[in-house]
Amino acid sequence: MEHRNNQKGKKGIKRIYNALFYSLSGIAAAWRDEAAFRQIFVLGIIFGGLGLWIGQEWTHKILLVLPCFLCIVGELINSAIENAVDFTGTQTHPLAKKAKDMGSAIQLVLLVFFVIVWTSYLFYLFFKLF
Repeated sequence: MEHRNNQKGKKGIKRIYNALFYSLSGIAAAWRDEAAFRQIFVLGIIFGGLGLWIGQEWTHKILLVLPCFLCIVGELINSAIENAVDFTGTQTHPLAKKAKDMGSAIQLVLLVFFVIVWTSYLFYLFFKLF
């Protein structure tokens, strides 16, 4: 008995179409079920827009928007790991804890990157003015 997803056989435009709606469904599920995703998403939208506004050159704008997107992606990965681990069982297991902690570490590293990029750019702007 083969347990293959029959959607995997799709090719071309139909596969892209299906993938788009699976991805949108994943984003909707994260928004609906994950408070941390909503917080990071709103943070990303606010600072992404701010980055586009205060960035003085195209490269500055991209540098400021990039950590916003990466934090959103990191939270999606973290939430996916947590949901997959929770699906396997509710009992505590050292490997389950390790997987969840590593997922959380992804987000921590990305948030540190976010703070470093934004802080350094704001210092750059401040000292450029004087």
